[in-house]
Amino acid sequence: MSAGKITASSATHDAAILTDGLRSALEQAQAQVNALVLGKAQAVRLAFVALLSDGHLLIEDLPGLGKTTLAHALAATLGLEFQRVQFTSDLLPADVVGVSVFDPTSRQFQFHPGPVFAQVLLADEINRAPPRTQSALLEAMAEHQVTVDGRSHRLPDPFFVIATQNPVDLSGTYPLPDSQLDRFLLRLQLGYPDEAAERDLLAGADRRHLIAQARALLSAPDVQAIRSAVDAVHASEALIGYVQALLARSRKHPGVRVGLSPRAGLALLRAARAYALLLGRGHVVPEDVQALFAAVATHRLVAEADAAADLAKSILYAVAVD
Repeated sequence: MSAGKITASSATHDAAILTDGLRSALEQAQAQVNALVLGKAQAVRLAFVALLSDGHLLIEDLPGLGKTTLAHALAATLGLEFQRVQFTSDLLPADVVGVSVFDPTSRQFQFHPGPVFAQVLLADEINRAPPRTQSALLEAMAEHQVTVDGRSHRLPDPFFVIATQNPVDLSGTYPLPDSQLDRFLLRLQLGYPDEAAERDLLAGADRRHLIAQARALLSAPDVQAIRSAVDAVHASEALIGYVQALLARSRKHPGVRVGLSPRAGLALLRAARAYALLLGRGHVVPEDVQALFAAVATHRLVAEADAAADLAKSILYAVAVD
């Protein structure tokens, strides 16, 4: 399966699947977030991929590198309701999902929604909360609803979680189990900015002030319409075969204890469709899969040793697009 064959077989699917107005608004939205989060164009694109794929994003990096700024900038640009929860060791599930309170006037319990009932939720330092609280959030991520006192409550649509964790200061933390890490479509690291971007940050205005002035360039209906367009992006049989070859390789690759599941393959294809759409194409090519593979696979691979990121790259290089 050659890249040429994949591209040629998909060329007929490049008809516009977004209106000109919506495509222009999406480009402006990315440009605005890039102006607020300097020097991180690929990370910003991946954040849009997670959102438009109806997935969730895990950012694992050191403090002070822009994780919260990215979340605030996305919410402001998309015109979506934003909530932030600082996860701590004493945080209870009710602090996240909400609680039923008895109303003496009506003599009934009334549900008071928690911060999870937002369209963009920043779960800051998610690994500092106990497993029970983590599970309450992750159930909401998987089901798009919460259950309190036997009653189910639907979450807003769209519902997008950006969770952060510090990979260095692990004292007093509760690492997410592999099954819960799988709830995140992508995991990425922002890293330190390059010299030019850092100079602009140091010399420029405060990011919080700039975000407060940011314009909402999209809306919830716009996000829903773009998600529908993502579903229409074409992935050829040859491209699906390439993804399947990557899954198969992950299960027998040296150093891998647990390889990628079919759900990981579905996540990779869904993210690749969104990535292609952001680049202005109506079909997926192998380069889309390759650009996303580490972000999709690293937190889903269980390595014999702590080398999942290197394993993801090794698996990717081991499968040729022939």
